[in-house]
Amino acid sequence: MSSPCCISAVLLVFMALAVGARAEQSGERSCDVIGDKSSESQMERALLKKLEPLSQMRFNVTVEKGKTENYIYQFRVCREVNSTLQDFAGLVQTNRQNGKTTVIGRINETQVFNGSDWIMLIYKGGDSYGSHCSSEKRRAVIMISCKQGVTASSFSIVSEEREKEQDCFYLFEMDSSVACPAEDSHLSVGSILLITFASLIAVYIIGGFLYQRLVVGAKGMEQFPHFAFWQDLGNLVADGCDFVCRSKPRNAPAAYRGVGDDQLGEESEERDDHLLPM
Repeated sequence: MSSPCCISAVLLVFMALAVGARAEQSGERSCDVIGDKSSESQMERALLKKLEPLSQMRFNVTVEKGKTENYIYQFRVCREVNSTLQDFAGLVQTNRQNGKTTVIGRINETQVFNGSDWIMLIYKGGDSYGSHCSSEKRRAVIMISCKQGVTASSFSIVSEEREKEQDCFYLFEMDSSVACPAEDSHLSVGSILLITFASLIAVYIIGGFLYQRLVVGAKGMEQFPHFAFWQDLGNLVADGCDFVCRSKPRNAPAAYRGVGDDQLGEESEERDDHLLPM
């Protein structure tokens, strides 16, 4: 009975090892900046982290110039184009006429730096040139420009510089929001004070309303907190505005002279004089 148990245990161990190996192989490798791991700067690590949202995307562009040049360029950000080959190829050129594949740059020889609204990603260590550029290794330069609201778009090849003796390169460009500077979300002192004041007013009105209604049992306008105080204050403000802003003084003389009782009395006496006997 022990033999079948031992066989089952061994099979389980082998299955676990196989699953672990497959999981390790499926894990994709990412960009490795040129130099020792300890020599990577904080800026380089931060830029590679910013590029992570693009790592799961694939970019292709076809270039056709006459009958001699007909290529497809495949590009991934900090990932291998074909992870099964384990060749670190991050940007690959494929000749559509004969199917020949050329590695333009590899992710294990990466350089990265940035400006105010762009990120420059460089893959070095590509396949060697044949008769150009002193047979040096190819290099891909990818300019990632800021474009708000776009994860990634407009991947294209700009040019290939191979007429020099050395430092030749392929230049590509694309748009992405990851290259945009972080927006400053800090509030000014005035904004903070305004928000605080508005919050206190809201708490005062809502809290006072609930207290007056549920605890005191007030109805109608009496539910407003300190209603009598605010009513008196409003009357005082209205009186102040009337005093300051009225168009004429309170004791200004009238524009016309009214008829008084004294005048009426005097006129009546004068009119009665001719009725007396002589």
